[in-house]
Amino acid sequence: MAATKQIAAGVAARPAESIGIATKLGSGSKRYFKENLGILIGFGVMCVALSIATDSFLTQKNLLNVLRQIASNANLAFGMTFAIILGGIDLSVGSILAFSGTLAAGLITNSGLPVLAAVLIGLTSGTLMGAVNGTMIAKTGMPPFIVTLAMMQIARGATYVYTGGQPIRTMVDSFEVIGTGYLGPIPLPVIYMIVFFAFTAILLGRTKFGRYVYAIGGNDKAAQFSGIQIGKIKILVYTLIGFLSAFTGIMLCARMASGQPTAGDGAEMDAIAAVVLGGTSMQGGVGKLGGTLIGVLIIGVMNNGLNLLRINSFWQLIAKGLVILLAVYIDMLKKRRKG
Repeated sequence: MAATKQIAAGVAARPAESIGIATKLGSGSKRYFKENLGILIGFGVMCVALSIATDSFLTQKNLLNVLRQIASNANLAFGMTFAIILGGIDLSVGSILAFSGTLAAGLITNSGLPVLAAVLIGLTSGTLMGAVNGTMIAKTGMPPFIVTLAMMQIARGATYVYTGGQPIRTMVDSFEVIGTGYLGPIPLPVIYMIVFFAFTAILLGRTKFGRYVYAIGGNDKAAQFSGIQIGKIKILVYTLIGFLSAFTGIMLCARMASGQPTAGDGAEMDAIAAVVLGGTSMQGGVGKLGGTLIGVLIIGVMNNGLNLLRINSFWQLIAKGLVILLAVYIDMLKKRRKG
């Protein structure tokens, strides 16, 4: 009889538990839409306008192409979000991307290394460059802008020295599939983007490490007094950015079947634009990866729309610059109102 009552109580508890989980998910979704309502409306208006202006925007082929193209910027923007919330920035992501990709391509084509070994070496090189950025920032106290600007020049210069300024072709199917393959109907770059988004979102929003990043960005002195190892967190953040940049470089190299020394030129600006457009404060301590993802989509759709409308690509640079200015200005207004 007692066992029967326990079973009945357990059965009765399961619906209540399910309702609790569903309530949490629902409240989380409402909060997400409320926090990002402005940019979501802007994104929706942009999509509607492009669907009216051109017949090819809403086609399955074009939408998959947009997702494939934004995957690179998304990976960089996820890492950039950590840096900006931390109160820093990383200008070297595009150059690390180029160096890691061309290094992997050169090791496969010129040195005859197996694909797996070349990819691991490429990933390691970019991750180490990120670690050097973090170590220099943490140990010397130099501003992240200066340190990463120097690394941008060093990595880009090393790329040109390694390649001689010429693309390195890779005619190996097992390497090219990294950037051109599919998982069912979905391109692999989109799968990578989803995986990295889930990983970084959990890392930033659900772990002690993520809380420390917010704390340092909000008030580094208070974080230090509370016992947080600020230097260690900075090194880990920039190491993560280096890894994401290296992976993106290898993915792009595989997609183009060549290591391009000019790859990633200006990629840091796209990533920064997506992050600040997504609501992350340039003053640190505020921001979420959900907003960054929307920012990435807006930048990607904007670029795609301008191409479909056959507008000169140089206008894209102007548009991105204006987006950055507008987003930072809005962030300043929000700070003043709160003050």
